[in-house]
Amino acid sequence: MSEYQYYAFQALDRPLTREEREQLRAVSSRARITATSFTNTYNWGDLSGSPRRMTELYFDAHLYVTNWGTHRLMLRLPKRAMPLDTAQRYCLDHHVEAWTTRTHLLLDLTSEDEGGDWVEGADDALAALIGVRDELVVGDLRPLYLAWLSALTAWELEDDDEEEYRNCPEPPVPAGLAELSAPQQALADYLRVDPDLLAAAAQVSPAVPSKPAKPTKRELAPLITALPKREKDAFLLRLALGPEPHLRTELLHHLRGPASPSTAPGLRSAAQLLDAAHARRAERRQHTERRRTEARDQHLTALAREAESHWKQVHEHIGTKKTSAYDTAVTLLTELRDAYTHTGQEADFRTRLTHLRDNYRRRPALMERLDHCGLR
Repeated sequence: MSEYQYYAFQALDRPLTREEREQLRAVSSRARITATSFTNTYNWGDLSGSPRRMTELYFDAHLYVTNWGTHRLMLRLPKRAMPLDTAQRYCLDHHVEAWTTRTHLLLDLTSEDEGGDWVEGADDALAALIGVRDELVVGDLRPLYLAWLSALTAWELEDDDEEEYRNCPEPPVPAGLAELSAPQQALADYLRVDPDLLAAAAQVSPAVPSKPAKPTKRELAPLITALPKREKDAFLLRLALGPEPHLRTELLHHLRGPASPSTAPGLRSAAQLLDAAHARRAERRQHTERRRTEARDQHLTALAREAESHWKQVHEHIGTKKTSAYDTAVTLLTELRDAYTHTGQEADFRTRLTHLRDNYRRRPALMERLDHCGLR
């Protein structure tokens, strides 16, 4: 299989200047560069620039997909949107990383599965994922927790030391893990979060708090009047210099008071979560197997009730003297054998099978098929 790497970068808060686009052209002569994006595909060679540095300087989102199993998403948020120490609680090895520049907080979320199948559409997922950035800006920590769960999924696949699992504490558990938004579900899929692990984690996740009512002029007017002059001037200056897409949200949070993210304390270890996920997985498989067995039993019971009709079909197929019809007849006979056994009539089946073999003993192609399937 040939090598495949896909790079996509997206500018959201402001378009790239002409000078910045020229700087990016020096990184790649083949990339498609617009005022808001940079995309390129490599089947040999690689990007000459650093994706981290490019995201720090120019872009608000970066997606990277390879055909050897790497799924990576980087997001750049305004620095004031989230304290670094809040993001760092969800960091785990190289799978989830957070750092700041002078103006921004950056998140690097990576899932790697070299043994996994190619995920169709993964290299076209940025549009579905981009919404998690806005959610993070307004204090929703579910995307970070999902990235942490993805890192645990990778740990389990790598079969690391169990002692490390026991010593790895769970970060704060955000509200609403049982009811993800569309961008969050896309993120969970992209980062390959194990559904059983997510279900286990969601058991202690608080319900999503009700959204605050839409602000009214009566509510906001006294709050704006009470705002200190220095803070008013700072907001007006930023508005004049704009555009800042999240300025309105930030101002509302500032006026109404910071809406601290609703979380529950992380009281479990990674080992306990992985064990809970394993138990859910085993229970689900047992339930699936029970339902499969019940369906099979019902099928065999119904088949036994209609046995005469199926024997007639067997003889009709054999009568055509076509090898393909022999295959169909043998398949029916195998099902009949199981149905007779299921209903306690195995002796009756063997008697009828013996008669059938005697009647068609001069058909070696049929006899060979019967023998191969244990219909002796």
